[in-house]
Amino acid sequence: MKMKTAILLITAPAVCAGTTETAPAPSEDWIKPIIDIRARYEFGDVDGVDTSHAFTFRERLGLKTKAWNGFSALIEGEFSQVAVDDFNANAGPEADPYDLANTVISDPETNELNQGYLQYEGFDTVARAGRQRIIYDNAAFIGNVGWRQNEQTYDAISFANKSIDGFTFNYAYVDQVNRIFGSDADSPIGYTPGFSNVQDIESSVHLINASFTGITGVTLGAYAYVMNFEDLGTWDNNTFGLSAKGKLNDIALHGELAWQDKAGVSGEDEALYAHATATKAFGPQALTLGLEHLDAGFKTPLATVHAFNGFADVTDAARISGAHNGLTDLYLSHTMPIFCGVKWMNVLHSLGDNAISTGYGWEYDSVLTKKFNDNFTAIAKVAFFESEGDDYTSNAKNDSLPTTARISLEMNYTF
Repeated sequence: MKMKTAILLITAPAVCAGTTETAPAPSEDWIKPIIDIRARYEFGDVDGVDTSHAFTFRERLGLKTKAWNGFSALIEGEFSQVAVDDFNANAGPEADPYDLANTVISDPETNELNQGYLQYEGFDTVARAGRQRIIYDNAAFIGNVGWRQNEQTYDAISFANKSIDGFTFNYAYVDQVNRIFGSDADSPIGYTPGFSNVQDIESSVHLINASFTGITGVTLGAYAYVMNFEDLGTWDNNTFGLSAKGKLNDIALHGELAWQDKAGVSGEDEALYAHATATKAFGPQALTLGLEHLDAGFKTPLATVHAFNGFADVTDAARISGAHNGLTDLYLSHTMPIFCGVKWMNVLHSLGDNAISTGYGWEYDSVLTKKFNDNFTAIAKVAFFESEGDDYTSNAKNDSLPTTARISLEMNYTF
């Protein structure tokens, strides 16, 4: 709160400028504050380890300048505190809290630069250089992991061009991935199975993403992601994909297909990815049927994995690294308003390997969202995964996904 007050005091002269004849009011404030605050309670219960309770706070505070001859700048810090620390933040013994006996909730205490970049906008192009948030499409491959308190950002140079009507071309070169585990993260060998590296990662990553909306009612997409990571070669991959979405008889359809080289933890395989959804609206309600499939070894190291395969997060680690034996998720979701502006979503997942089945298990998710105004939003989540016993990875015998329950309550404020 002291930081928030200080930022408001610092920016007050710019906000109030122009109150006298000698200082005419500008059409836009030269400096605007960025304030994004979240308070969350999260409960986690995973078979084989103790239950966890986490009560955490996260503030993103920063400043954004007005554009001058197309140039502008943004700087933003991210600060996370822990009020109830009965959990394992999964970031190593130097990052609090650290307790291997407890269920993982990846929200360690941290203070770090979240974003800091120089931007130029002109000639139908937006160019950025510096630490920045990058999200492409539905974040299945490139995302910011926005669910966790400390988001994933990138030290990068990025471009977005719209010179051709209906066509958007994005390119980014990333030389460091700033992960969700915070400024104090470290990773002694073998301390947490599935996460061999939790620090920020130096990289040489080329991201190309394009979309075309020139056909009425249809959006076409294509991407090429070439990823190489220093000291973490098991994450290296070359991924190429196509997507399309549109409407057919009031049913919204989406389809995506990708091929990956250097798949699997050995990087010696090839693998396919496919995702298809069909959504039908019934007044204020919506019903979605979806099927997502990853061949064994297909990896998505920069994805927002929390958005896929259920909010219990049981599949995340091996989906990131490609250590899984294949993953097929058949899901059905229903969204509807209930009362006082509350939106209610329920999702049922059936999780199997290379076939549609519940071999890994099934999951039920329920989410309540209430947007009070442009500044305040409340979210409650419940996720329950029931294991059916099939081995998810080939790392060990009886390596099935654990039965897991997660509950979270949070309040968000943005300004």
